[in-house]
Amino acid sequence: MAANLYQSLADEMADAIHSGRLPAGARLPSLRGLAAQRRLSLNTVIAAYRQLEDAGLVMPRPKAGFVVSPRLPEPTRSLRQAPSLATAPAQQVMMARMLAAQQQPGVVDLAFAGPRGKRFYPGAKLARSTAQVLRRSAGMVETYARPNAATRLLEQIVRRGPRLGLHTSVERLVLTHGAMEALQLALRAVTRPGDAVGIEAPSYFNLYPLLGSLGLKAIELPTDPRHGLDVDAVEAQLQHRALAAIVAMPSVHNPLGCTMPVAAKQRLAALVNQFRIPLIEDAVYAELQYQEPLAPLLKSFDDEGWVMVCSSFSKTLAPDYRIGWLDGGRFAADIQLLKFQSTGAESRLLGEAVAAFLEAGSYEHHLRGLRRLYSEQVGRVRSLIAQHFPPGTRATQPTGGFLLWVELPVDIEAGTLFDLALAEGVVFMPGQVYSRGARYRHCLRLSCCQELDERYVGAIATLGRIAHTLQAAARG
Repeated sequence: MAANLYQSLADEMADAIHSGRLPAGARLPSLRGLAAQRRLSLNTVIAAYRQLEDAGLVMPRPKAGFVVSPRLPEPTRSLRQAPSLATAPAQQVMMARMLAAQQQPGVVDLAFAGPRGKRFYPGAKLARSTAQVLRRSAGMVETYARPNAATRLLEQIVRRGPRLGLHTSVERLVLTHGAMEALQLALRAVTRPGDAVGIEAPSYFNLYPLLGSLGLKAIELPTDPRHGLDVDAVEAQLQHRALAAIVAMPSVHNPLGCTMPVAAKQRLAALVNQFRIPLIEDAVYAELQYQEPLAPLLKSFDDEGWVMVCSSFSKTLAPDYRIGWLDGGRFAADIQLLKFQSTGAESRLLGEAVAAFLEAGSYEHHLRGLRRLYSEQVGRVRSLIAQHFPPGTRATQPTGGFLLWVELPVDIEAGTLFDLALAEGVVFMPGQVYSRGARYRHCLRLSCCQELDERYVGAIATLGRIAHTLQAAARG
């Protein structure tokens, strides 16, 4: 009952903040005053305020109690109007610098999109599942795994699919070494060197070297920070330019965090079926949507099998197990052969261990907790950015996951900010790695998937301070 009371109070106040009835800077009633007014216990009001603070909606002020946090606007344009100055080597150089910076001892890494800490992974429970499988079938470690040998896991993926509108079968699936191998296999199945592949802009940075290694050309498609891939732009490309395939993240985009509206997914699925163009749907973050029930995958609107789906358990359950999977649609047989010819098979032991965890019913409970946690953490980091960064800064309002895309004022270069921040022990992902052009040179991506402790909060404050200094210098 008490939990319902504080949740109801927190929801009511959050709605007042989002609607503007409680504007930024407004002072909230005192804890004791609100408790007396609503005839609630002091602990109930404290719990509600704490939840609002965790979500980044309110903040404590010395001698003033709690006030509504500053509002941070969202980016509204999909593309910067900037010349394409950057080249592939420039993009690779920036990526290499960022990766090297992450290896420096003592840095606060705000770039890595991998959760860190016991709150984010059920390590102890997964270890018990693994030990249990090993005790029952010790011979697994003495036997080469056959392709798709972890049949229990395949069956669990099929069983869980309808939560995302995915109605698949064991025969259409292949287990892979993470989602990156799934992407590679899907591309190899439907393209040849020299082909053009449509990708979102901004797009997952590792797509560029992956496409390059396969001899493929990246055609950037505009992607809106709120609504995802521009379907009009896709249709124009399909009508006037040959694309061998499209790679997209329609549900919880990396780096923008947005999810395409259902109507846009339906239209895009109809287009790729009409033009008979393979679309590879990266669904790595799809289970981390904040809304429930979850928005359906694009694949759920695919009538003729032209959409393939890649995903993994790395972001949600077992990063070191490197278990990914791919629904190959009409290309499933070709993909299974490519998998056998390249890396053979995935570990049956690890696959069965994940299956045992899923069968026990713990995964859905774990996911619900993760969604709440990431929603709160992203909200809090948005609040910190609003506090510390210069006026004119914008940040996305993700629909899921743990990534924030930040757009700085135009007189602040993310590359310069990167160099100065690194000198003070802070690393982030500069926007230049998400495109071959120069349109994101004022942008950066931050990860919110670690403890938001004193070091993390201090790192955000450091970035904001340096950004203020750069803006002041640019304005003379």
